[in-house]
Amino acid sequence: MAAPALNHIGLARDSYKGVASTLCAGCGHNSITNHVIKALYELGVEPHLLAKMSGIGCSSKTPAYFVERAHGFNGVHGRMPSLTTGAQLANRKLIMLGVSGDGDTASIGLGQFMHMIRRNVDCTYIVEDNGTYGLTKGQFSATADVGSVQKKGAVNAYLPIDPCAVALTLGCSFVARSFSGDGKQLVPLLKAALAHRGTAVLDIISPCVTFNDHDGSTKSYAYIKDHEEELQDVSFIPYFEEIEVDYEPGTTTDVRLHDGSHLRLHKLAQDHDPSDRFGAIRLLEEGRSRGQLVTGLVYLDETMEDFATREHLPVRPLQSLSEAELRPSREEFEALMGSLA
Repeated sequence: MAAPALNHIGLARDSYKGVASTLCAGCGHNSITNHVIKALYELGVEPHLLAKMSGIGCSSKTPAYFVERAHGFNGVHGRMPSLTTGAQLANRKLIMLGVSGDGDTASIGLGQFMHMIRRNVDCTYIVEDNGTYGLTKGQFSATADVGSVQKKGAVNAYLPIDPCAVALTLGCSFVARSFSGDGKQLVPLLKAALAHRGTAVLDIISPCVTFNDHDGSTKSYAYIKDHEEELQDVSFIPYFEEIEVDYEPGTTTDVRLHDGSHLRLHKLAQDHDPSDRFGAIRLLEEGRSRGQLVTGLVYLDETMEDFATREHLPVRPLQSLSEAELRPSREEFEALMGSLA
């Protein structure tokens, strides 16, 4: 039996795996996990330098399923951005990888999500977006489209919050969208996001096979295949079986899912300019009006400084400082108190 292939730091791909998934069979989140493993393996990320951050929800369980030897912190609902900010500023050598969901990000955590973007904290922020609250039995989330239908028949009447549009409005330095089943597109985007200095937001449409993969859902495998407007390339994994789609940049393809529903993907053209923020916002709105999901690298700003650089924070990790370095001397303390008299 041939020895496993090693990456440039001498690790096999299995070194980037975690515990076995407990999510539903066919869940798009599991596909994302596999793509993250591949991206980290190909980049040659040192496991002990990776920090996996998450909040609450099905999405926030996924960090357990990759890089078992990495650091990890599962925080309370919607608070992952503040935890990530603190960890990143305490040790800038860590690679921060936040995994959140549409509920964790666009509802209770929206304020923290927005301020992380404003500060441009050096973090790759993955939104596993299925338009539903899977842990609480399928209610609409804030990213559900108007007119989408729940499994029990309820129709959503509220306008959706688009994580990419919010990120663009706040001047996020890296904005991309993809589909959980499109490894050909998603793995390069993940690698680019991890290498980016600043906040990199990836909104990944990830169908929930239990509560949101039926006719009437706009986050189902079938609907995404019919309506995704892809900027680069698309692959697709439906429930129980893998469906791959490969079509040219600048074109649209319909994907028929196992339950008969459809997904429309539109891949960005090769000449798309990711440095044009206003053009990117217009692109998302035009795609929404056509019922298409635009995928690919939507926006990139390579000139923006990350938060730690802008605030002139030391590169040396704060956690490495000794007590003597952290505490002022008696003379310094007395001088400080005297200045306040």
